[in-house]
Amino acid sequence: MKYKILVVDDDKELVKMLCSYFNMKQYETITATNGMEALNKIKMKPDIILLDINMPRMDGIEVCRLIRSKVLCPILFLTARVDEDDKINGLLSGGDDYITKPFSLRELEARIATNIKREERHQQKTEYRFMDEMLIDYSEKIVAIAGHRMEFTKIEYQIIEFLSMHPGQVFDKERIYAQVCGYDAEGDSRTITELVRRIRKKIADYSEKEYIETVWGIGYRWKK
Repeated sequence: MKYKILVVDDDKELVKMLCSYFNMKQYETITATNGMEALNKIKMKPDIILLDINMPRMDGIEVCRLIRSKVLCPILFLTARVDEDDKINGLLSGGDDYITKPFSLRELEARIATNIKREERHQQKTEYRFMDEMLIDYSEKIVAIAGHRMEFTKIEYQIIEFLSMHPGQVFDKERIYAQVCGYDAEGDSRTITELVRRIRKKIADYSEKEYIETVWGIGYRWKK
């Protein structure tokens, strides 16, 4: 089976080079040179999206926010921006990984393979469980409280999934970050602090129960 890669970048020479390389590696490539074109191409159901941040009119962060609710596949940002805030904003917008230009094609290929395999493992989960008033359906990636379906970004859901599948076990921010973003992902584990805050805020709209507990000086755990 050929995996489909959607390459979104306004650098046409880079797009041509990436397509040539990944076609040789037996991937099917789809291309877009701007945000609007990318929004139209997601109907082709890519297995992973390579998304440039710095594009005219609609940047990659905005594109990611718009498509994240429509696609479950991994989104990997390709960009020349190296600021910590850019990396954090990319992940908070729904991205799964981040690689800065210039990059090694072999490293990019490895990141693509890792993200696709991780997504396939998530899709193989068929378990669901009840926790007081919360239901987590791991196969459909649904979290509901008292019948209300919650809206989480992909990475927020992955944190919930990881912690809830290990109730009572404490994980530091670095381990959580590595689990949801990959051990070789570029970024900052402090992103987890902001993501947990957002998860808690969303849950608090429907429940007074605290599901994710802070273990000061160590990390977080899912309450039993």
